[in-house]
Amino acid sequence: MNDLLVTAARELEGRDAQPTAGVIDSQSVKTTESGGVCGYDAGKKTKGRKRHIVTDVLGLLLVIIFHAASIQDRDGAPDVLKAVGKKFPWLRHIFADGGYAGDKLRQTMGNNWTLEIVKRPGAVKGFVLLPMRWVVERTFAWLGRCRRLAKDWENTVESSTAWAHIASIRLVTRRLARHCNAT
Repeated sequence: MNDLLVTAARELEGRDAQPTAGVIDSQSVKTTESGGVCGYDAGKKTKGRKRHIVTDVLGLLLVIIFHAASIQDRDGAPDVLKAVGKKFPWLRHIFADGGYAGDKLRQTMGNNWTLEIVKRPGAVKGFVLLPMRWVVERTFAWLGRCRRLAKDWENTVESSTAWAHIASIRLVTRRLARHCNAT
């Protein structure tokens, strides 16, 4: 259902139904004692799960995959790209942060994908709005508004995935309703 709503929202925005570019990122979230997949993300100092998402350039959720927080971004990315490639075959350009840089991921991706690493300017201190990177961060913020996603309460990865899709469906249906009311 999320995929159908995303294509409808893209068409209402004047875009092609199938995205050709996306933005990938991950977010580590704490889990409860309910069990299931769990790991420790040393970079974020968080014990829990990692949400790996790909959004289109509008910030609409295309794919979400959960795995242990201990998995590095570039190691989890091939599964995410394989999933997004099946759902959206025209998507071939990915914007990412420096956590996805490296030859291992580029070799896994092959010639079908182009990976563009969006780097932070070295001389600037403090907050900097990075092109295309803010889109995926905004999507994480939208998902974080849902009480059920503020922390990973679920026992299974499948249940966590379902709640994330429900949150995305809610966001896209509200977006479609606002667009329809405006016209």
